[in-house]
Amino acid sequence: MALPVLSAEEKQKALQKAQQMRSQRAAIREQLKSGKLTLKDVLSKTDDEVVQKMRVAYLLQSLPQVGKVTSQKIMNEIGIHESRRVQGLGKRQINALLERF
Repeated sequence: MALPVLSAEEKQKALQKAQQMRSQRAAIREQLKSGKLTLKDVLSKTDDEVVQKMRVAYLLQSLPQVGKVTSQKIMNEIGIHESRRVQGLGKRQINALLERF
């Protein structure tokens, strides 16, 4: 499948949107790390595109006292693939994550 040909203006808009999404994800991760948000708060935002596109591994690593190894171990126990995004989580997987944290 060939990539669509975009005009310079369309490319600029796409770049701006991507930068905005990255900064919003970074803000969410910082709030998780500081304790201003909980995992339940983030997972309940099912209509938010920023949250939907986040990888579950990065989301878990944003929690206090959770690093790469711990998040990988938890995801393996629950049955979540390492590249899974929040929008792809099932109800059982979300409930299992909330029980863990």
